[in-house]
Amino acid sequence: MKPATISKTPDLRKDTERIDARTLCSYYLRTWRVPPSRPTWRPSPPMLLTDIQHLAAPDMRVVDSVIRRELHSEVVLVSQVAEYIIAGGGKRLRPLIHVLAARAVGYNGPHHPVLAAVVEFIHTATLLHDDVVDASDMRRGRKTANQMFGNPAAVLVGDFVYSRAFQMMVGIDSMRVMQVLADATNVIAEGEVLQLMNCRDPDVDEARYLQVIRYKTARLFEAATRLAAILAQATPAVETALADFGGHLGTAFQVIDDVLDYSGQVAETGKNLGDDLAEGKVTLPLIAVMRRGTPAQADLIRRVISDPDGDNSLADVLAAIHETGALDAARACAQAEASAAIACLAALPPGPYRDALEGLARAAVGRSN
Repeated sequence: MKPATISKTPDLRKDTERIDARTLCSYYLRTWRVPPSRPTWRPSPPMLLTDIQHLAAPDMRVVDSVIRRELHSEVVLVSQVAEYIIAGGGKRLRPLIHVLAARAVGYNGPHHPVLAAVVEFIHTATLLHDDVVDASDMRRGRKTANQMFGNPAAVLVGDFVYSRAFQMMVGIDSMRVMQVLADATNVIAEGEVLQLMNCRDPDVDEARYLQVIRYKTARLFEAATRLAAILAQATPAVETALADFGGHLGTAFQVIDDVLDYSGQVAETGKNLGDDLAEGKVTLPLIAVMRRGTPAQADLIRRVISDPDGDNSLADVLAAIHETGALDAARACAQAEASAAIACLAALPPGPYRDALEGLARAAVGRSN
C-alpha cells in the first residue's frame, strides 16, 4: 500500500495514526516540532523493565543454559572466546522479545528457548565480525574480542557461532523456521555491505540510513518475533503483526543507539562518545544537522564525514547537533517507530506478555544505554 503523503504542517495528533512511521521520520528531520504522544501510547503506566524481566525470568534462565551448552567446544580458543562473550553480558533483547512473543500467542512447547539462543548467536556472530570491520576496541564497557584475542580469532569464532546456530535450527525440524533464519542472516550480511558502502559518504540521506537499519538490525528483531508466531502456528494475520512489531521495535532501538553515540555516557553505553563518527558512519543525528542546520553547520558535518581526521573537532560537531535539535528529531523518529510497533500488538490477545512487549517498545526509546 502506498504510504500516506504528509503536508507541510500536518495535524500530528490526528495524522500519526495513518501516516507511515518513516514518512514521519522524514518530516521530523525537516521541522523543529517534536511530536505529541500518539493515541496508541496508552495513558496507564506501562509495565516496568524490571517487571518484564521478572515475567520472562523462567524462560530466560533456560535460554542462558542453552547458550552456555551450545557455545562449548573442545577447541580451547573457541571456548575461551565464547566464555569471554558470555561474561560480557549484554541486553539479550532479541531472545527476550522472542520468548515474550511466543508466550503472548500461547506457545507452551519446548522450542522457544532454543530459537531464542539461535537468534542471540546470529546477533553475537555479527558483533564479532562488526568489531573487526570497524576496528572497534570497546563494547559494553570492556575490550572487544578482537582486541583481546586478535582479529583472526574473532572472525573464526564468529563463524563458529554462526554455524552452531544453523546446527541448532535444524533440530527444530521446520522448513519455515530455517527459511526465516536463513533469509534473515542473508539480509543482515547485505546490510553490513550497505553500511560499508555508506561510510564516509555525506550524501547519505534518511532513506539510505533506514535501509541499513532495516537490513542490519531490524531484520533480526523481525525474525525473532515471526518465529514465535510460527512456533505457535498462529494465523497469518498474527504472524504479520508480530513480524511488523519486531521490525519497528528494531528500528526504534537502533535509532536510539545512534542518538546515544552523541549523548550517552561511556559508563552507561559501554562505548566511546563519537565512535560512529570516527568510523565514518552517517547516522540520523548527522543527517538531521545537514537537513535542519545552517549552510555552515551542514558544511561542517559534510567535511567531518568525508575527512574525520581533519581540523574539525568532535566538540564542533556536538555543538551543531545540539543547536539544531538533531537529537530531538532523531528521538521523534524512534518514537514514531515504537508507536507503530505498539499499534501492531492490537492483533494479539490481551495479557501480561502483550503488555510486556508494549513495555519493551516504550523502554526502547527511553533508555540511556
